[in-house]
Amino acid sequence: MIIPPGFGTVAPYLFIENAGGYIKFLVKAFDCEELGRTSRPDGKIANSMVRFGTTTMMISESDDRYTPAQSAFYIYVEDADAAMAKAIEAGAVLEMKVSDQPYGDRQGGVVDPAGNIWWVSQRLTDEPYY
Repeated sequence: MIIPPGFGTVAPYLFIENAGGYIKFLVKAFDCEELGRTSRPDGKIANSMVRFGTTTMMISESDDRYTPAQSAFYIYVEDADAAMAKAIEAGAVLEMKVSDQPYGDRQGGVVDPAGNIWWVSQRLTDEPYY
């Protein structure tokens, strides 16, 4: 099996209304990098790839066939408090304030402009998750 660099066996793939604006939000909120995109004849995004550290996500413009759908993501960051503030500054809405969790993460949550939930987490221990 061949998997492209930056991808895992499973990759998140979102269909988003205003995919270009959404990618700008992700870059500003989570410091991700857009790796590339292809466009449809109408100029909208057919497919784009956005990398968050070690994970690549694909994003396309939604349409009648592939309608927008919300999801949830768990993202690890160096500093949960700073990352949450940056996401909110970029246009996300607070879902849950940052606090230390019993499973070893410092975590908060935001809802992005497309309605997706992002659980922003900073690992506080080297212990296994469970």
